[in-house]
Amino acid sequence: MVERIKKARLIYNPTSGQEIIKKNIAEVLDVLEDVGYETSAYQTTPEPFSAQNEAERAAKAGFDLIIAAGGDGTINEVVNGVAGLENRPQMAFIPTGTTNDYARALKIPMGDPVAAARIIEKNQTIQMDIGRAYGSKYFINIAAAGTMTELTFSVPSSVKSRLGYFAYVAEAAKMLPRNKARKVRIEHDNGVFEGPASMIFVALTNSIAGFESVAPDAKLDDGNFTLIIVKTAKLFNMLSLMIQAINGGKHVHDENVEYLKTKKLTIEMLGKNAQPFRINLDGEYGGDTPVELEVFHNHLEFFANIDEINNDALVHTSEE
Repeated sequence: MVERIKKARLIYNPTSGQEIIKKNIAEVLDVLEDVGYETSAYQTTPEPFSAQNEAERAAKAGFDLIIAAGGDGTINEVVNGVAGLENRPQMAFIPTGTTNDYARALKIPMGDPVAAARIIEKNQTIQMDIGRAYGSKYFINIAAAGTMTELTFSVPSSVKSRLGYFAYVAEAAKMLPRNKARKVRIEHDNGVFEGPASMIFVALTNSIAGFESVAPDAKLDDGNFTLIIVKTAKLFNMLSLMIQAINGGKHVHDENVEYLKTKKLTIEMLGKNAQPFRINLDGEYGGDTPVELEVFHNHLEFFANIDEINNDALVHTSEE
């Protein structure tokens, strides 16, 4: 009996990370072939949902593995092409973006597409949780609300390509004085929060905006969101929270923060003429409040560098 050859589809954003993937595409394909995959590649286009549509087509065509090469936005699109299907292929990620939060969580090498592809050689995978918003939009890392969380989709792509992570820092410095709290109602598994909030984070991993201690106890596969509600917009308090977050995640105990676990939640504004929050899904604009968010437990199998992931971040691995 002839063993079936596994098929892989590489979906890559050619403009991400100063076109680094284009310079390494041949070597990446060689790595995948060496692992045993018959591999083909698809270059995304400026057309809306280019990566998402190709991921859905490849999954329905029976590909065993889909690799997304690009930033967090590219992988979000690829996930949205696969997550709603009954038969979902394995997934892998080659990070070439600006912040690469998902790569940080999975300990995938950044800035080196060939090293990232070689993670697949280790054959270590995680059944990852993902989130869904508005009943149809999936996200893998973060849903967020608040003036400061809008900076990832307010910085033009051309500026991100030229300045990289510094573009976000510069935009944050401009936005911080304009940050304000709005009255919200958030229903979650443990009850209801009603009151002022300047920022809301709904995290699936511990990496947010390049920092790995914002949700310090987040697990990748436990079926829970980490919900963080920042109740203040005062500049001094915000700076204090940032320092605490950088210094080992101490912000989670601050009186200006609500920090808890939940499998689902809804966010809505209070007040007749309340200005809605714009929802950030994995760095892209997803829609406005009100919004309902829910976890899909162990929904996608991702190749990851499990040897480098802290044991506290996982419940189970493929090795078990």
